[in-house]
Amino acid sequence: MRRVLLILLSLFPLLGVSQIEGDEAQEVRDFTATVINAQTEYPLESVHVVNLNQVKGTITNQDGKFTIPAAVNDTLYFSYLGFKTQKVRVTNDMFRFGDTEIALTELAYALEEVVVTPYQLTGYLEIDVKNLPVNNAYQYSISGLNTSYEAGNKSPSAVTKVLGAILNPADLLRNLFGKKPRQMRKLRQIKEDDNIRDLLASKFDRETLTELLQLEKVDIEDILNNCNYSKSFIKTANDLQILDAISSCYEEYKVLNRTQ
Repeated sequence: MRRVLLILLSLFPLLGVSQIEGDEAQEVRDFTATVINAQTEYPLESVHVVNLNQVKGTITNQDGKFTIPAAVNDTLYFSYLGFKTQKVRVTNDMFRFGDTEIALTELAYALEEVVVTPYQLTGYLEIDVKNLPVNNAYQYSISGLNTSYEAGNKSPSAVTKVLGAILNPADLLRNLFGKKPRQMRKLRQIKEDDNIRDLLASKFDRETLTELLQLEKVDIEDILNNCNYSKSFIKTANDLQILDAISSCYEEYKVLNRTQ
């Protein structure tokens, strides 16, 4: 029995050291690296770098260098116009040895032909008005403005649809928001980081949003559809406008959910 106690006591210091090392591994520190062009090995300036775990963003300087808060196992997301986006996992060795280089690969761009079809006007007002397409957009969010949102009138049933969607326990909106509260809590953090906002304002592919919120593109569309945003808005808005729309919808969901 005494021998067993001695063995256990001898293991305690090792367990303590192991715990300390584990804690240090998760410590958030300043991480510095350089982003280069994979083809030319030249540094890339103004690359957007986002820590998806800490929800922090920055950009590279003229030497391609950046510094961002990060912990081991955090994922860094790199985005630069004309280059393939890339995700990099931060490791212990990156902190230990420094001089880390992240290489981005150029994309090949092909301009698609744009066909412009003019309206065929007859010159008769009554006929031309009937033939012109109708803007069915009900909402349109322009980030940075405190006023409302899109040309055209709101549907008379817009409020009813939102209320019905949120108050229905089986509705997709509740399922998405209810099952992913951690991802939705990131909304406020994302909106407070100017570098991330600048990146989202220049993006239209929803790729960065899906990485930040850990949602699929179809989930984002379903959220906005259930909040009665128009198809034209969902297709044409930039990622920052989409983020603002999701945030607004989520705030409505939380308020109405508390009243149940």
